[in-house]
Amino acid sequence: MSPTTPPTPVSPTTPRAARQPRGEGQWALGYREPLNPNERSKKDDNPLNVRARIENIYAKGGFDSIDPGDLRGRFRWYGLYTQRKPGIDGGRTATLEPEELDDSYFMLRVRTDGGAVTTEQLAVLGEVSQTYARDTADITDRQNIQYHWIRVEDMPTIWQKLEGAGMTTMEACGDSPRVILGSPVAGISRDEVIDGTPAIDEIKRRFIGDPAYSNLPRKFKSAVSGLPDVAHEIHDIAFVGVVHPEHGPGFDVWVGGGLSTNPMIGQRLGAWVPLEEVADVYGAVISVFRDYGYRRLRHRARIKFLVKDWGAAKFRQVVEDEYLHRKLIDGPAPEVPAVPIDHIGVHPQKDGLFYVGAAPIAGRVSGSVLVEVAKAAERAGSNRVRFTPLQKLVVLDVPEAEVAALQADLAKLGLQTTPSPWRRGIMACTGIEFCKLAIVETKGRAHELVAALETRLADITDGVTAPIAVHINGCPNSCARIQTADIGLKGQIVTDDSGAQVEGFQVHLGGGLGLDAGFGRKLRGHKVTGAELPDYVERVVRNFVAKREPEERFAQWVVRADEGDLR
Repeated sequence: MSPTTPPTPVSPTTPRAARQPRGEGQWALGYREPLNPNERSKKDDNPLNVRARIENIYAKGGFDSIDPGDLRGRFRWYGLYTQRKPGIDGGRTATLEPEELDDSYFMLRVRTDGGAVTTEQLAVLGEVSQTYARDTADITDRQNIQYHWIRVEDMPTIWQKLEGAGMTTMEACGDSPRVILGSPVAGISRDEVIDGTPAIDEIKRRFIGDPAYSNLPRKFKSAVSGLPDVAHEIHDIAFVGVVHPEHGPGFDVWVGGGLSTNPMIGQRLGAWVPLEEVADVYGAVISVFRDYGYRRLRHRARIKFLVKDWGAAKFRQVVEDEYLHRKLIDGPAPEVPAVPIDHIGVHPQKDGLFYVGAAPIAGRVSGSVLVEVAKAAERAGSNRVRFTPLQKLVVLDVPEAEVAALQADLAKLGLQTTPSPWRRGIMACTGIEFCKLAIVETKGRAHELVAALETRLADITDGVTAPIAVHINGCPNSCARIQTADIGLKGQIVTDDSGAQVEGFQVHLGGGLGLDAGFGRKLRGHKVTGAELPDYVERVVRNFVAKREPEERFAQWVVRADEGDLR
């Protein structure tokens, strides 16, 4: 037998065949096959079709009749998520299967684009809560109303009531064009560059509920405002009012912002868009996302990853060349507000009337409160109310003679128009009370924290240029925008001094938007238990007040502060 011939050695310089890059599921590049269960589900049946099954099958058969693919997928296109089964602690969130976490009740979001409702609509929102949602209602930072304890059996009647009042739950969630944020004071503000309401209405008319845009790689969040009051830096697309030196008032375009576990500040396209063309540009951008967005891996499916990889210049070129078939006009950046615009308090409108902004704690209201707000607004001569992107509420068109009475009526409902900085600056996500992703309690903790800080920090009454915003999130997904808060708290299970596993938080400090656009500073290994939270926030705030420079903002101080002052 001849000896085995040894293999020919490969020289380090021997050329190898180039490895083909793995497809990212981009439709425009030919990758049409479903690449994960979510893509398969959407290909099998357009999610908008699920409404007929809810009305004709599930509402009659009850929770146990619901197909799992609809229950944990397509239901979202009509604002429905299963809520968390009571009694499951946060430490088990990541260890249980979805069916073990599911309760037989639903969270429901009502789509209110621009946060705009009439008092008649507000009363209907409240009545639906009272009758079908155990009087639950939260104002979200997407300018929505969110219910809990909804039964699938009641959905046909709920839709009938909401739609009879001109409202909808269509595409309030899901891989779809979700609610469009807008300025709560659009059309009445003395400071706005331009009223974006007509553009919001046109986007809704052309794109919401259209099957051509109901299968996106992931959610698509948008904003249109003549003021920088909608957190435009962290949207998939945002149009912000700006005056072009030659063409006049219009909008600056931002794309690719977002938070969650991979936060990114949006990028300017450097383009100025007139009011009548906003919907065209919106359509072009959402089409780029649909056709070029990454569908292979769901955690990379947001448009921010595409914008990051391409850059703003290439993204704009594709929008212009492949979808608009014309060039956009170059334009200036919008003005940056010195402090966040939250519309709390009493403010004059450009028509001589006033608007009154009030603060619930972390958006938590109730159906009964909403009904009473509608009545109070009408007594004050108003029929328009707005929800804000900071979980607040604004009554428009109030005659000066009625302002004081309205303020008193709102205060009786727990809605303060001259709130403490802590009530004014607090935000919180749904948390473990209802959310299947959450690890810790949020809404109740926000109430407790505000009460504690109002007592402990009552002496801090001057020198702070804006409320120090404290945002509480129940998991890493940042629904409460923890990375862009002065003090952002990400819920997790931590070990206390006795060695017990308890609810606690990772701390993000000094994040912000506007002048301080960027993400908070994290201290290595630093965690705070829920029980320690009031002590911790008080300590950091007092260190800031004692050691800041004149007019220094909290975010500026955090950058230069000694680590010991932040622990």
